[in-house]
Amino acid sequence: MSALNIKRGSTSHSAYDLRDPNAEIIESHTLAVVVDNESGVLARVIGLFSGRGYNIESLTVAETDHARHLSRITVVTTGTPAVIEQIKAQLGRMVPVHEVHDLTVEGPSVQRELALFKVAGKGEARIEALRLAEIFRAHVVDSTLESFVFEMTGTPEKIDSFAELMRPLGLKEIARTGVAALSRGV
Repeated sequence: MSALNIKRGSTSHSAYDLRDPNAEIIESHTLAVVVDNESGVLARVIGLFSGRGYNIESLTVAETDHARHLSRITVVTTGTPAVIEQIKAQLGRMVPVHEVHDLTVEGPSVQRELALFKVAGKGEARIEALRLAEIFRAHVVDSTLESFVFEMTGTPEKIDSFAELMRPLGLKEIARTGVAALSRGV
């Protein structure tokens, strides 16, 4: 073993790695929660997160079954594996909750988000904004002599990348829907 590597168990670590090897990793998980579509249910679900100090990175909710009065809440949250398991268990025990699915661990899923970007600019910045929008498949949904509003659907990472490229070109405002997700296959 070289002087630069320290062997712990079956994993090799650099002597310069200052991370705590016993610290748990924070993970991001996408949860799909099927609930009764009735007054106060969303507040109760969100109250579970806020009351215990869990963070919500993205939240979407809409009715998905009108006949059975069911809604689907899609929540992107972060935590250690133990915290994620605790969140799922606590959600599953709530009375208006019918199903809790962790799309992150249940297999491949499709995740999309809708975003609107207001970009103000003239001259070359305006031309560059239109060129980048075409590359990212963003659509112009409003245009004035001083600004554009672009609409884009994609992964949260794609939305973030487009926003970063638009900042120096005059990005003024962003509106995001939050993640909508479904598991792939049957």
